[in-house]
Amino acid sequence: MSLFKKALASLLIVSFSISAFGARIKDVASVQGVRSNQLVGYGLVVGLPGTGESSSKFTEQAFSTMLRNFGINIPSGETLKIKNVAPVAITAELKAFAKRGQKIDITVSAIGQAKSLRGGELLQTFLKGVDGNVYALAQGSLVVGGLGAEGADGSKVVINTPTVGRISNGAIVEREIVSPFSLGDSITFNLHQSDFTTAKRLADTINNLVGPNTASLVDATSVRVLAPRQISQRVSYLATLENLTFEPARSGAKIIVNSRTGTIVVGQDVKLLPTAITHGGISVTVTENPNVSQPNPFAEGTTEPIENSTINVTQEDSRMFRFDTGVNLNDLVRAVNEVGLAPGDLMAILEALKQAGALEGELIII
Repeated sequence: MSLFKKALASLLIVSFSISAFGARIKDVASVQGVRSNQLVGYGLVVGLPGTGESSSKFTEQAFSTMLRNFGINIPSGETLKIKNVAPVAITAELKAFAKRGQKIDITVSAIGQAKSLRGGELLQTFLKGVDGNVYALAQGSLVVGGLGAEGADGSKVVINTPTVGRISNGAIVEREIVSPFSLGDSITFNLHQSDFTTAKRLADTINNLVGPNTASLVDATSVRVLAPRQISQRVSYLATLENLTFEPARSGAKIIVNSRTGTIVVGQDVKLLPTAITHGGISVTVTENPNVSQPNPFAEGTTEPIENSTINVTQEDSRMFRFDTGVNLNDLVRAVNEVGLAPGDLMAILEALKQAGALEGELIII
């Protein structure tokens, strides 16, 4: 029995005896070379109830080209009525190992002045990869989740996005993409999040089960694993490896602040150094009360507007709270909530703590 066959046999026995804890390899890493590829195409959607293109030269050109392909020539100078036609961009994702004849989902998006694609039919369209080759053919009836209605006075109501639709199984794969999965004497696991400790633990997990020097570290992201050349054995080998469980390393202490939405996410390892914090909010309100100056009867003069502005400044009571060594950020958030500060105030406090060097963690503002 070959080395890899023995390894596979031992893996199949051991994998059922491991207690379920931590994370599976397939949940934290992917196999190098096994990935999806993006496809894109340009086409026409027809059969729209007057919600298509209003006036576009490139849409007329595309429509004329399509008709010529069917042997129909448009007389020179003829103006086409294209309200039932809309130019669209088609995007799709070609999964790894997709075979000829299989079907994939596509997304269809209007790129002109079309108001809605509801009820439309996508004509046959080539979907190309980044290399310019055609990998799939798309065609079918659109399913549009959006809705739009417009009145004669110009008022309109739009629900969701009526200019984007989906076609389930709307494209047929015509060309396969060669995968490097079966090449070489090894496969490489790439971590979704780079971490030296996680990479070492992943390699140690494989080596402890299969044998020493089976897995070797490449860097903080990649772990190279020896694998059989025979493709059926390699598939079985990988199916066993990717279901092994191990304990990934805890990520670094981070605070993610979304300044647009006010969302703040705090990692569990964030700590505060001894510090005291005070924060007071100042509210400024400006009220305009315009008056009119009017001259007396029979007096010579003109009526003049007079601006009358009132400015009120309100300063809220500031409270100081102090934290000792090792206090986590949950205590800070709890104290801020008791004071009643808004998310924007908490962002300002976090930035000040980072500038003061009292925050043990990475502050990331997006």
